[in-house]
Order: sequence, then structure tokens, then C-alpha cells
Amino acid sequence: MRITKNFTVPYRRKRKKKTDYKKRLALIKSKKLRLVIRPSTKNIRMQIVKYMEDGDRVLAHATSMELKKLGWEYSGGNIPAAYLTGFLLGRKAINAGYKDAIVDMGFSVSHAGNRVYAALKGAIDAGMDIPHNEKMLPPEERIKGGHIKGFVNVVKKGGYKNQFSKTKDKDIVSLFDSTLEKIKSGKQDKAAKKTNGLDD
Repeated sequence: MRITKNFTVPYRRKRKKKTDYKKRLALIKSKKLRLVIRPSTKNIRMQIVKYMEDGDRVLAHATSMELKKLGWEYSGGNIPAAYLTGFLLGRKAINAGYKDAIVDMGFSVSHAGNRVYAALKGAIDAGMDIPHNEKMLPPEERIKGGHIKGFVNVVKKGGYKNQFSKTKDKDIVSLFDSTLEKIKSGKQDKAAKKTNGLDD
């Protein structure tokens, strides 16, 4: 019988593709806060995370689910929602006293103009200082949902109105602008206080 060296079982989070330990180590060595961006099919989750020896600490958090409280009626997993979530997180982080960070994309594939970079641009536009390459950020038209608006118009002209029935015929570009203004005015903070029973 042939003898082979023992097989090493990878860490659980590596097996489940939740943590890239090599990339994580490089980020931790920078000694900077991490802007963690985790997109899923219907949601975008973002956090400002600080490494601690006894476990990472989340200093600020935002998800695209929070946008619904501000009137957002489109998907929480598209590019405009990613930007708005990034802007929301950026405001929360700055209000908490955190401005500098580096991006932690995890296992997300890096290609120009995707949702991760839309979320990053949102955080940058909110005032955060994050190293980035301008060429990787999506153009303004896609951030505001111009490409989705064009697709909605084509679909509805074809008679498939049920596909976007939940949006109640609302223009995504106008909805983007109004949601962004609500974030800038701090309405998400008021909504959070009301939810927690802290409303004056």
C-alpha cells in the first residue's frame, strides 16, 4: 500500500468560501479599517470592520434592505441600490468618526463597473477616503439606473408589464435621486430612531 502525506482539512470558512485567508492577512497587515462589501442576488451588505485579536468588531453597518424605509421600490441587489447602500454606510461611518478604510471584496470577482464598485463609489461620494482606481467605478448613468430604465421601457412596450408591477410605474432614475436626497438629509437616522423607540 502506497503511503502518502496526511491531508490537511481547510478551515471551515475557507471550505464554505466565506473567507479568503490569504487576502484577509494582507488587509490586516495594513492596520487599516476594512470596508467589507458582500453582494448577494437581492441584497448588498456593507460593514466597516476593525481587526481585534479576540474577533473582528463591526463599527458601522448598512444593507440595501434599509433603503425600503426611504421609499426605494426596486431590487436591493442592483447597481443603483449598491451605490445608495454605499452612500448610506459612508454617512453612518463618518458620523461615527470613521473616514479612512480599505476595500475588502472577499470572494467577489473584480471587474470594472460591477455592484461592488458601485457600492465603493457610494461610500467615497459620502466623504470616505478609500484607495481606488477611477477606471473601475461605474459611470453615472448606470449608477442612477439609466440602463435599467431603458430595459423597463423595452419590456413594457412588449406587453410584459407584470415583470415590473411592484415598482408601480415609478421611474428608477427619479426614485434614485429622491432616495439619495433622503439619505443626505438624514431621514434614515430618524427612521432608525423611530424603529428603536427613540423618536422624540
